[in-house]
Amino acid sequence: MPTSLKKNHVVVQVSDAKISSDPDSVLVTYSLGSCLAVAVYDPAVTIGGMIHYQLPESSMDPIRAQTEPFMFCDTGMETLLANLIRYGADKYRMIVKVAGGAAMKTGPQGFDIGKRNFLALRKVLWKHGLLLKGHDVGGDQPRNFYLYLGDGTAIVKTGGVEKVL
Repeated sequence: MPTSLKKNHVVVQVSDAKISSDPDSVLVTYSLGSCLAVAVYDPAVTIGGMIHYQLPESSMDPIRAQTEPFMFCDTGMETLLANLIRYGADKYRMIVKVAGGAAMKTGPQGFDIGKRNFLALRKVLWKHGLLLKGHDVGGDQPRNFYLYLGDGTAIVKTGGVEKVL
């Protein structure tokens, strides 16, 4: 479904996460560079969540992780998954898709934050026994990422081109 046709966009900001079970809503995050956005969806109860995190591990800044857990993959994903389960999702039905992790030409160079963010996510998913069902990661272009809660469709938009994951 083209992203422009939906009305109820729930925006997930940087270092934030949102959960919804409203089938008319779309969780969306914009301008993913080296950050990753992870969409998690349970089709049986039509609930989904999205996180937009900046950094792989909370050990980089443990004090900040206490006040901003969604800034980091490890604390953010743990919180998102726990909240989805609390609201009725089942870990064994969760469909996980991800976008972002680009090597942007602007900003600090040589840290491979995008790659490190993706590796951190794979570790968290492995720990929870979750499989990645779709991804659009890497490259050097910013992306927008959409999760349609009515059916769990995840769409990545890069340079005006939409791709269903």
